[in-house]
Amino acid sequence: MGVSLKDVALRAGVSVKTVSNVVNHYPHVTPATRARVQHAIDELGYRPNLMARHLRKGRTGIIALAVPELGNPYFAEVAGAVIDAAARHEQTVLLDHTAGLREKEALVSQGFRAHVIDGLILSPIQLESEDLLARTAGPPMVLLGEREYDAPYDHIAIDNVAAARAAVRHLLDLGRSRIAFLGAREESARQPAHLRLSGWRQEIAASGGLARDALVAATDGFDRRDGAVAMAALLDRGERPDAVFAYNDLVALGAMRVLSERGLRVPEDIAVVGFDDVEEGRYAAVSLTTVAPDKHAIARLAVDCLLERIGAAGADPAPPPRRIRPGHRLVIRESTAGRPSRPRPPPGNWSAPGPGPG
Repeated sequence: MGVSLKDVALRAGVSVKTVSNVVNHYPHVTPATRARVQHAIDELGYRPNLMARHLRKGRTGIIALAVPELGNPYFAEVAGAVIDAAARHEQTVLLDHTAGLREKEALVSQGFRAHVIDGLILSPIQLESEDLLARTAGPPMVLLGEREYDAPYDHIAIDNVAAARAAVRHLLDLGRSRIAFLGAREESARQPAHLRLSGWRQEIAASGGLARDALVAATDGFDRRDGAVAMAALLDRGERPDAVFAYNDLVALGAMRVLSERGLRVPEDIAVVGFDDVEEGRYAAVSLTTVAPDKHAIARLAVDCLLERIGAAGADPAPPPRRIRPGHRLVIRESTAGRPSRPRPPPGNWSAPGPGPG
């Protein structure tokens, strides 16, 4: 039989209510009493029954996170950050992936598994605003991702246009003038690829340059293979850029592979910038310069917003939806800055040869 609140109260010499106040983090407990109760908790190994606590509030203590693809390291890293942020609120995360399919995104957004979860964090790719406006039921929901929506839900997303402009400005400051964009798509003007392409155009135009459509390469997807195919196609049609801004890090890594195979050096011949700051880019043979969204802030804000919505469920009027833009920064690495020079060791620091034979 497990340790109960009553056991802890007897050991600490306080009431059961006081122990409950400590366990539930209520502020009106003196530091001395809180310390005595915590000592008893540690000594007895008491663990609160989180399920019972949530059920008393009419909740499950479970929130869902639905992302397009867990095989994409960006979404995997965001998912890990959301799980960590939720754990700090004693919430469990139910993880799902939609494969970027509109019908699966619609199913999830319309309240699939609503009887199990208290709320949903959704990162959609294909949903349109009308899909979200048609939502009439389901638990509280918060949106992630850079696509723009006209829908009454909290939305956590970085400023894609500003982030893209920062990446292109860095390349222009290096003296690069033929900057290609890899990852264009035939899609809505609200999609991330279009927004990043718009940032590319705006920054080149602001510099007095010409954003040449011949240097824009479309991709079927946003993986390494897509970047490799797009880079090869650009080179094969005789368009030799001196820099590349890629939709994401995976596209950039695929492009860098092709450049290496073609005998072109990064960054000496062609500088490359990605987007997302996934771990793979940090440890590539030529480490990748990238736009780094603040993934931990994205996760924390999403969880905090969702828990606020869960707590305010049923309030009339409901709090207005919020559009929150977490920060981002440009992380400069070898794919634009080159490898740091390594000075030769001064004379006398070389290892001395061992004694010769006999």
